[in-house]
Order: sequence, then C-alpha cells, then structure tokens
Amino acid sequence: MLKWLIRLFLFGLFLALSGVAAVFVLYQQIKPELPDVSTLKDVRLETPMRIFSQDGELISQYGEQRRYPITVAQMPPMLIDAFLATEDDRFYEHPGIDPIGISRAAFVWLTTGEKRQGASTITQQVARNFFLSREKTIIRKVKEIFIALHIESLLSKDEILELYLNKIPLGHRSHGVGAAAQVYYGKEVGDLTLAETAMIAGLPKGPSIFNPISNPRRAAERRATVLGRMLDTGKISRSQYDEAMATPVAARYHGAEITLDAPYLAEMSHQFALAMFGKEAYTRGLSVYTTVQSDEQKAANTALVDGLLAYDLRHGYRGPAATLWQNSPWSLEQIEQHLEQQPSYWPLEPAVVTAVAERRATLIIKNRGEVQLGWDGIKWARRYISDKRQGNALRQAREALSPGDQIWVRPQGEQWMLAQLPEVNGALVALEPSSGAVTALVGGFNFTLNKFNRAQQAERQMGSNIKPFIYSAALDSGFTLASMINDAPINHWDAGSGNSWKPRNSPNVYDGPIRIREALARSKNVVSIRLLRDTGIPVAMQRLNAFGFDTANIPATESLALGSPSATPLQMVTGFAAFANGGARVTPFVVQRIEDAQGTVLYETTPSRVPVISKENAFLISQALNSAIQGGTSAGRRWTGTGWRAGRALQRQDIAGKTGTTNDSRDAWFSGFTPDRVATAWVGFDDFGRPLGRTAHNPNLGADQTAGGEFGGSTALPIWVNYMKVALKDYPEQTRPVPEHLVTATIDTGSGLLSHGEGMTEYFIEGTEPRRYGRPETQQQFGGTSITDELF
Repeated sequence: MLKWLIRLFLFGLFLALSGVAAVFVLYQQIKPELPDVSTLKDVRLETPMRIFSQDGELISQYGEQRRYPITVAQMPPMLIDAFLATEDDRFYEHPGIDPIGISRAAFVWLTTGEKRQGASTITQQVARNFFLSREKTIIRKVKEIFIALHIESLLSKDEILELYLNKIPLGHRSHGVGAAAQVYYGKEVGDLTLAETAMIAGLPKGPSIFNPISNPRRAAERRATVLGRMLDTGKISRSQYDEAMATPVAARYHGAEITLDAPYLAEMSHQFALAMFGKEAYTRGLSVYTTVQSDEQKAANTALVDGLLAYDLRHGYRGPAATLWQNSPWSLEQIEQHLEQQPSYWPLEPAVVTAVAERRATLIIKNRGEVQLGWDGIKWARRYISDKRQGNALRQAREALSPGDQIWVRPQGEQWMLAQLPEVNGALVALEPSSGAVTALVGGFNFTLNKFNRAQQAERQMGSNIKPFIYSAALDSGFTLASMINDAPINHWDAGSGNSWKPRNSPNVYDGPIRIREALARSKNVVSIRLLRDTGIPVAMQRLNAFGFDTANIPATESLALGSPSATPLQMVTGFAAFANGGARVTPFVVQRIEDAQGTVLYETTPSRVPVISKENAFLISQALNSAIQGGTSAGRRWTGTGWRAGRALQRQDIAGKTGTTNDSRDAWFSGFTPDRVATAWVGFDDFGRPLGRTAHNPNLGADQTAGGEFGGSTALPIWVNYMKVALKDYPEQTRPVPEHLVTATIDTGSGLLSHGEGMTEYFIEGTEPRRYGRPETQQQFGGTSITDELF
C-alpha cells in the first residue's frame, strides 16, 4: 500500500513539475508578445478637455469619452465594497489570479459545458482593459494571467483598484465610476446612495444590457444581484438591503455639469486648444482656464438677451410659432407630449394657449403645467407690420392670442410674459484694457439656434464708432480739443461721376463754428469729414491700421469719416482699449492658461502691449468721449452728448464712450470704457440689408419706453449699461492721471481761444495751447439745452 502511495505521490509530483515546465515554456514563447506593464506606473487615463471660467465655473467639455479620475482615498467604502462583492471578493487576498475562482469555473464548465462562472479577477480585468482585446481565446486568457501576475508584482492593491475603477466602461460614454456617477445621477461618487452605488457596480458585466436608462428592468435585476452579494459578504445589513431594493430605478442622462453659460467663448477656447495640441486635446484631460469672471459673463448674457428681446417687443408681435388646432382642442396629454419635444432657448420656454379671456390667457408651459398669463404680460403685443410700422395698441387678449397657439413665454418676476424668438441679433464683448483679457463675450442671442459668433466674426460698418480714431489722427496733425471747425453743410461735386455728395448731420442741424471736443461728443458728421480732409486720408488710414483695423479693403474716400469701413465687435473693443489704457494696442485673448490632468501648467498667456499713440493723445480723446457722456457748455449754451444715457444710468464721472449708427440704421453700436473695463455692444440683423427700423409710442407701455428710430444711443447703449452695472461694481470711480506733457488753459467756449473772464479749463499738449484771447462778444450767453441722438 505504501509503495502505491509513493508511486502516486511521485506521479503527482511529475505532473506538477511537468505543468510548471509547460507553463515556463509557454511563458518563454509568449514573453516577447507581452506588453511592458511598467507603463501602468505612469498611465495617463484619457479624459476630456474642460473649459473653465477664471473663477473655476465649468463652461464646456469636449471629448468622446467621459472620465473623471478619482483616487481610492476619494472613493467611499460603500462603493469599493459593492464592486469587490460583485467582481472579486478575494481581491485583497489573491496574487492576481484566483485559483478558487478558476477551479469553480472550470468545474462548472466540465460538468455542464456552460461558462456560467466568471474567473477573471479585478487585476486580470485591468490587464485586459489596458493591454488586451476582448477576444475569447485560450492564448488571450494565458496572456491575461501572466500580465495580471506581473501587475501584482509592480503595483499595490489600491493602485490596481484605482486603475480599474477609473478605466472600466460603464455605458453612455462614461468610463470609470466618477463619470458614471455624473452621467446617471448628476452626482459626485461620495453623494451616491446605496441603491445608486449598487446600480453602477452592476454595470461592468454588461454596460448596455444592464443600463438603467435604456433598460431599467434588467438594471433593477442586476442591482438586486449586487445588493445580494453585499448582504452575503456582510457589507450591508438586512434593513439597508430592503431599503435599497425598494428604491425605484431613477437614473437619467446628465450631460456635463455646465455651471456657466458661455458657449461662444467656449468654442473660441476649444479652437485655441485644438490648434495647440491637436487631437490630443480631447484625451489629455486638459483644463482650459479662460479670462472671464462668471458674474461678468452672466451679466453680459442677460444684458444682450434682454436688449434684443426689448427691441423685439417694441416692434410688435409676429404671431404664434405654430397653430396646433382651431376647432378640436388637444388633450392635456397631447399638449404635454408635444411640448416635451420642443426646445427651450433661455429665457424663452414653449407654451400652448388653451383658453383666452378678455385680458388674460390660460397656458400650458413646458415642464411647468398650467399657468395664467396676465394682461401685463400680453398688452405689449400690438401687431408687427414691418420693421418701421406697428399695429394699434391691444385692447383685449384675443387680438393677439387664440386657443391652440404654440407660443413663447419668458419669466417676468413672479409672472410670465408673452415673447417671441427675436429676428434681430447682436454681440457684446468686454476687455480688461490694460492686458487685453476678455472679461465677457456673447456672440448672439442663442448658440443653439445659431453658432455664428458675431463678436468675433461679424464684420459690420463702424458708423460713428470710427470717429475717435479719425480725431486721434487730427490731434497729432496740429488740432486741439479747442480747435474750431465749421459745422456747416458740405456739397461736394464729383466731376468723374457727375454726382454731388451731400453728407448731413443727424439730426440735420448745423451749429457753425464748433470746438472739436463738442463735435466728437455730439457726433457731428460734417466736422469729421472736414477733419479728415485737413489731416489727409492716408494719415487716417495709417492710424486705423495702427489700432488694429484691416485697411487693405477700405476704400480711400471721404466716406471713411462716417464709418463706411467694417469691423468686428472684437476689433472695435480692442481699438477703444488703447484710449482706455493710455495709448497701447493690446492683443485680446480668451485663454489665460492650460493645465494637464495633473495640474501642470502647459501654457500661459503673456499679454502683449504695443504703444500706438501717445499717452497725451489717448487722454485727450478720452476727455472728449467723457463729454459724450457728461455733456458740456459752449458760449453759455448747455449741450448733451450722444451717450448721455450711460451717465444717467451709472452715475459715474469716469465713463467715456461713443455711439454709432450706420446708414438707414442697419447697425447700432456703443463702445465705452473706464480705466478698468472697455466694452462694445452691437445690434443688427444678420441680413445686412435689413434696417433696424423705428417704432411708434405704445400707449399700453407707459412713459419710460423707447420709441422713434433705432440708434446706437437707444438700442446698443442700454445693453452696454446693463453689463457695466455689474462689471464696475467692485471698481470705485477714479480720476484719470494727467500725462506729464499736458498743460491746462482757461478757454472761451465760444471761440476756443483764451478767456478774458469765466470759461472752461481745457487740456493741451505742451506748445499747442492758444496764445490769443477771444473777443468778448463770443462769450455772449445763450439759453436752452440741446439734447441729440445721432444716426451716424
């Protein structure tokens, strides 16, 4: 008997040694094909590029895969317990492969012929996910085992688990538990409930089969399996199990958790990063920090949208977006199903009118249910006839609304207001004038509706926004703010064309000799033309080019002085920044820095400043543009500049700015600044040939409404003001320092010469101050106040 036992032992030993030898030979054969698993020590998980505001608010995310890597220390124990109980309950005990699990799976296979038992450990899954395909072959399985053993020799158990939980695909393009928690529940992993944790832990077996969004029934069954394993292994109590089992499947798709709406700026930043890093920008986990502050960007969003909706409101109601029924009303279920398919365009929500009374209407609003729309939200909606004509003021709601109308509404305090998608569009862009950092940028009413970035791409005629640059060239050609120019009609005969050019002021009023300060502040067109003539078109073109405007395609004609050249709002605000910062041309930028997934700074912007005009010139133009806000006096006559609304709204003395409106009011501009912020607002139709039109007074809207023509001072300036109210709140009013080569003199406002008595203090570059005194009769007093709104 002993002899047979010895023989059996020796035979078993022989088989074991043969098996070891066979494994060794097999290892030597496939060793050249095995990957270098030491790369796992420096693995870079593919993570999307994310765009942030300067203060850390998420603006956008770009990349095919969603992955938010987190450390084991950041993972709640409940999450780890759920995965280990389901995927590998002996993970911390085995050497990378689980002989017990392998034996169990092999036994089931040999006795039943079915592969019902999994035998891959978490380490083996890491080996497969990082280095192997998912083909089901013996050689792949052998490679997986060898790689798993090697991984265990290089990494700690926590490091392996961390790689696994950050790598595994979990459906809906989410990779890793951090992304899955966000995609399915909109939460951080630490905020997941037990039921939600078990749901995510059940996904590795089949992310599509057990997906809680697309297959909630199968997902609930898989969740029950995970909870049962956690109960069996003692990780949860019976009461916890029962509570989680009773929890409904409530997962739904959550996009990237955008906390700041700035899509036009995000796309500019996206293109910048793509140009710098190529396609790797989508996988390196880049964090792109932009230059905008969230509060200023929100203010810019609201200012532009409110300004465009206000324009649309005063031009009349164009009718419902659709008519759903006329005779046979829809059921509530039909209405809600229809609304669910309609988009929302902040702040507008789709709604359906179900009943109309004399001065109110009943609506069903998407995701809000039934709402009463009061008269205050309806009474504006007189009929739109054309951009220049509106119908009579409403007397009752049924003149605008009917049951079955699909309409748009917007919140108005605690109530709702009838609205419509505006056909007009616009842009707002602001900079820090000293550096060129963009502090806010909005390229249109809604990015989803139209991705064309008007702030960066819309080249529109400059109108009177060009005048400060023409005047800047004139100051360097011997003129001063006190120089007198004749504000008189021009009639220029062109023998070549046989036509007479008769540029006019707007309004069509002429004041005779006028100081340059007043002429710029009141936007006198004929004065700009006379200055251009005296300065010379080539000099003016050089000045525009120095400020960053492309002069290659600008006709060298006198219409230059009236703003016939085109520029984008971004070019415009960059030009005005030189007046705000003391004469330097800055290069605007939206990306402050770019970091990789580890927080290493890969790129940081170095602001660029190039002097283009003297500090004295910049100061003098700023002074004249300040008069456009604050007004002034000439020969005892009080006059008001074209930007007077900005001074009234902001109640500050350090604002300078310029309105601008092109021929037929196709473009309305306002550009203005303080030493801390410079911003440009533009309004116009994307159809360049469509004028902004005009409106008649609406008796239903009270005394503070805007009526008449659509000009820079009435259409674009309010947008600029509403942004600046927020942008300047932390910047106290300040007095601009006077450059050293400027002197002051008391001048007679009627002649621009030295004053014999009372007058105003004017600034001059040394050597240009007047030497003669004005005659006493030029100081006569005139009564009255002149308030103007310019067209051009």
